[in-house]
Amino acid sequence: MDFTLNGQDSSVTDGERLSLLDLLRDRIGLNGPKYGCGLGQCGACTVLVDGAPARACVMRAARVKGRSVTTLEGLADPVTGDLHPVQQGFIDGQGAQCGYCLNGMIMTAVALLDRNPDPSDDQIRQALRDNLCRCGTHQDIVASVRQAAALMVAR
Repeated sequence: MDFTLNGQDSSVTDGERLSLLDLLRDRIGLNGPKYGCGLGQCGACTVLVDGAPARACVMRAARVKGRSVTTLEGLADPVTGDLHPVQQGFIDGQGAQCGYCLNGMIMTAVALLDRNPDPSDDQIRQALRDNLCRCGTHQDIVASVRQAAALMVAR
């Protein structure tokens, strides 16, 4: 199966029957997407498929054939190593405590800011509503997304 992973052509054999999460973590060795609930309800496994957030734990790997998948590892600039503005915004805004939800929050925020570079707090909350944070850092997460939006405008 051929697909694009983090901007690079990728080919895997015998992985089409796996979940996308199992393919990414177990076969390819990427640890950005996390196993949380296994039911597509918590958001820890979120990746971008053709730029849209997708729950990798409930998506069969075969569904990404010929498509583009971006994980947390693929957000940083491959040449300079500079973090994506959303990654930097979460660092600057201290948007996580334990960090388990961080992958899903960041990936969902990237998709949000790509389609709406200046969202309101309500729009940020709406976009992130299906990503669960057990630590309760919701206000810091919203502030981090606002910080990321400002960084994206500045670059």
